[in-house]
Amino acid sequence: MEPDEHSIGVLVFDGMKMLDLSGPAEVFTEANRYGARYRLTLVSVGGGAVATSIGVRVPVDADVTEASAFDTLLVVGGDQVPHGAVAPDLAAAARELASRSGRVASICTGAFILGSAGLLDGRRATTHWQHTALLARRCPAARVEPDALYVRDGALYTSAGVTAGIDLALALVEHDHGPDLARGVARSLVVYMQRAGGQSQFSASLQGPPPRTPVLRQIQDAVQADPTADHGLGALAARVRVSPRHLTRMFRTELDTTPMRYVELIRFDMAKALLDAGHNATEAAARSGFPSYESLRRAFARHLGVSPTRYQRRFTTTGAGTRASRASH
Repeated sequence: MEPDEHSIGVLVFDGMKMLDLSGPAEVFTEANRYGARYRLTLVSVGGGAVATSIGVRVPVDADVTEASAFDTLLVVGGDQVPHGAVAPDLAAAARELASRSGRVASICTGAFILGSAGLLDGRRATTHWQHTALLARRCPAARVEPDALYVRDGALYTSAGVTAGIDLALALVEHDHGPDLARGVARSLVVYMQRAGGQSQFSASLQGPPPRTPVLRQIQDAVQADPTADHGLGALAARVRVSPRHLTRMFRTELDTTPMRYVELIRFDMAKALLDAGHNATEAAARSGFPSYESLRRAFARHLGVSPTRYQRRFTTTGAGTRASRASH
């Protein structure tokens, strides 16, 4: 029996991220080759063509006010979306279209548009790892999950960085047509059906400016200069001439963490850099101050959900030019 047609409306706008559109669109189009019947309609405020992040203009099928109800609404993101207020007409468009759609999904920073439309209130959500903290501040009524590749909360879906839109689209295809069809699409597009680990594996652990407090900057500098030295709580407190309790309070107040967790994150970042440079996991553990490979492995499991060896295989090289990099058919 042939499946019913599934209408997908994509809300686009000037400055949208091209891959936020093209990634999921390729998944749905490929799914049609396997028997699905997805139909994509691009809509914008005013109905005019939009300029993408790479300068290419994309024609639009309809004005928001003229669009019919959709089975699925996709809201794409853009580099500038988190850096200012979402245009009221764009937020209103998302709210109006969502009210006439069976399910709603955002790609990357499109979550900010959903948030501005009030659609994340009381819901679980995610966005690109660089902006999860900002989304949580902008949408205090939402429960932001910073490490998820995508989050489903009922009929609302949000996804992380741009390529996570592909993960989300595959999940929607699997929900609609089952794992076998979705697996065929993933194999055809040469992407993971489900990636191991969350989006923290793509992020830097110590994002943001250095500590403002001179004492904390002094500790950061000391650990980075010699990660293998004794950086226990007592040693750190003695180095900066404060009590361990006061030092712990300073870390909690400014950085919302503990001294020991902060030291581990510095060592962890250094271990990742050593793995990226080609050192094996045992060498990376020793040079970054971890007492053993096992302690490094546990740190990777906590922060990334993958082992140091798997991280190195996945992120240090594309394998370009090697036999292993050729896709099998």
